[in-house]
Amino acid sequence: MRVSLARALVTRPRLLLLDEPFAALDEITRRRLADDVLELWAEQKPALVFVTHSVEEAVYMAERVVVLSSGPGRIAHTETVEAPLPRPPQFRTEARFRHAVERVSAALEQAMSGAGSAVEQEPS
Repeated sequence: MRVSLARALVTRPRLLLLDEPFAALDEITRRRLADDVLELWAEQKPALVFVTHSVEEAVYMAERVVVLSSGPGRIAHTETVEAPLPRPPQFRTEARFRHAVERVSAALEQAMSGAGSAVEQEPS
């Protein structure tokens, strides 16, 4: 995965699309690679679209998390994550991380149940 990321970044792209890049990895490796991606992002600052089914991974990796509804995929919720990127080492243990995870999880549950067509963003 590190080699694939390096290969993708060598051309200094303005946009990097990552679709479930850590899906087949164990949790420790996922966390290390998440930090690696954020460090590489900090060096080059490409626009980064990161697709994941992991709410915690999304909140950790993103400035803004977008929750899509089930088919047809529409934006059901956006959540701004107020924390510096790359993330500080203790970020996953902070209240702001847990609160953002809970808000995104609730929005995802509502979007997947089909309740309502859109979820308003709650203040962070």
